[in-house]
Amino acid sequence: MKLYVSLVMLWLTTFANAQMSSKDILFTVEDEPIKAEEFMRVYNKNLDLVKDESQKDIDGYLKLFVNYQLKIKEAKRLGLDQDEKYIKEFSSYKDQLVKNYLSDSKVTEALTKEAYERMRYEVKASHILIRLEENVTDTLEVYQDLMKLRNRVIKEGFETVKDDVHNGKTVFAEELGYFSAFKMVYEFENAAYNTKVGEVSQPFRTRFGYHIVNVEDKRQSLGEVTVAHIMVTPNEKDSLSAPEKRITQIYNMIKKDEDFEILAKQFSDDKSSASDGGKLAPFSGGQLNAPEFENVAFGMKTIGDVSKPFETNYGWHIIKLLDKKGVPAYDDVKFDIENKIQRDSRSSLINTTLANDLKQTYDIVPNPNGKVYFESILNNNFFKNAWVLPKNFQKDEVLFTIEKDTIRYDDFGKRLMSIQRVYTEKSMPFKTIIEKEYKNFEEDAILKYHKENLEFVNEEYAQILAEYRDGLLLFDLMEKEVWNAAASDSIGLQKYYSAHKDNYFWEDRVDVVIATSTREKDIKTVAKLLKSGKSSEEISNQLNTDQVQRVMFTKGIKPADDPSLPEEELIRTGLSKIYHYNSAYHVIKVNALLPKTNKTFDEAKGKIISDYQNALEAKWLEDLHERYEVDINADVLQKVKSQINEEP
Repeated sequence: MKLYVSLVMLWLTTFANAQMSSKDILFTVEDEPIKAEEFMRVYNKNLDLVKDESQKDIDGYLKLFVNYQLKIKEAKRLGLDQDEKYIKEFSSYKDQLVKNYLSDSKVTEALTKEAYERMRYEVKASHILIRLEENVTDTLEVYQDLMKLRNRVIKEGFETVKDDVHNGKTVFAEELGYFSAFKMVYEFENAAYNTKVGEVSQPFRTRFGYHIVNVEDKRQSLGEVTVAHIMVTPNEKDSLSAPEKRITQIYNMIKKDEDFEILAKQFSDDKSSASDGGKLAPFSGGQLNAPEFENVAFGMKTIGDVSKPFETNYGWHIIKLLDKKGVPAYDDVKFDIENKIQRDSRSSLINTTLANDLKQTYDIVPNPNGKVYFESILNNNFFKNAWVLPKNFQKDEVLFTIEKDTIRYDDFGKRLMSIQRVYTEKSMPFKTIIEKEYKNFEEDAILKYHKENLEFVNEEYAQILAEYRDGLLLFDLMEKEVWNAAASDSIGLQKYYSAHKDNYFWEDRVDVVIATSTREKDIKTVAKLLKSGKSSEEISNQLNTDQVQRVMFTKGIKPADDPSLPEEELIRTGLSKIYHYNSAYHVIKVNALLPKTNKTFDEAKGKIISDYQNALEAKWLEDLHERYEVDINADVLQKVKSQINEEP
């Protein structure tokens, strides 16, 4: 029993000793620690990418990893991380990378899928809008007025109410036709898609004011079409050319196979498209303010078809269908939708959601007197874009803190100074202004702090950023110390070539003319003609015509073991036997056998530069090992090996 307990305790001790800790240091470079977990992450990440088996060996890979860290140390010693070009390039990459992490992924995905579902359908609607400034908060009266109009639309119909209330200034009653996602502001789009056909929505607000939307129809999306058109408009100066007669004449020319593009350039009155053969930008249903035009365009079935002449409010048209697409698959347009969301009012939902989540992540402490103070220093000059901060402005007072960052009154004061132009000639309580602008300012500050500190809270982002940071630094170092040095050292290259000349040589080669044909009969004819002394040019002229290609010739110097040559060795000059290769028949005329010989410097220059770079790098790495002390922790290395070997 004692022996069993002892064995168990020994096993537990060994197991505990083999476990990795996030604090374990695998090695140091001049007392700078490199953690074991960093080595293991890089090793496991690259394990399936390396083809050299020696690099999969832990000791072999550790040697490469140590050399990598030595190079990074050297780059920093040389100040390459302070180089203006490096800083600019790294900052540019960081700005691009961080965008992928500065959003709420769940909200973004939900909005993306919602937008795609809406893209599959089109809504036909009309609406009534009572204009209202965005910052007006007293909206009860407007809301009640719209409720009355809503009841009238339900009872009397939209057209009747439209004729009665539309004035084009404060009240707008309009037919909107068909539209899809991203064609209206998001709040309006929501109301339209969430209201059933034949119903009128409850009043809702956008930045333009209060609306009600009357949904008349919903249909599957017509997709997208690309057309070219020829348009003829009435011309008062030319009474001899009535539009309908002129468009009919053009149509008759098209029926006689006259080129549509040329006719559009000559006769179309739509000068914006005429120069391009009448071609219009692709459009979807409801995008044009011309239902008749859309009906004809989407009604066409076959690419290249031309419509009969038809009339719209703009004139007479003939359409040629150039392309027609249905709604693409979600995965094909997901990226485009996400980009649209970033430019759309939807993006504010993402930012607000993220900022609210971050409030739970970071320690944010507001000054309870901050907003009250700013309400007290505003005056009516703010609505004249003439407000200035008072002389006794308490600029150094703390407005709020985010972790260890301090946001002061001065920061928010400058924000108010810059934003007051938005409120010019408006009137509202100062409390309303401060509440709104403080919320936006706080949200921006939280997102900025998150962006600047993301690598300390997001491990994935930190790893990607570190890899690029070091990779870019390493590239600049290698370019300076090895690549450019080798390429520009003409004397060193010549010396290296002279010392290693036997490494650069041509294998046995043959100077050949290869005749190829798909028919054995033709290749036999070629062989006879070659044997009789005819040249490849003479044979081509004799056997090939503009209609028929019976033989093709290839000339050049090839390695003796080239797979396109016969399997039996070509040990003499002259004509080979006919052989079959790659589904064709061949015969070869060997002009010369070229034995193994050294390459000249110019012939081998590319390989010489590469080898010389490797030699310089090897010598340089020896110098780095002498300059920097590397201390490997053998116990931690054993833990690393144990854990890697245990992983499936």
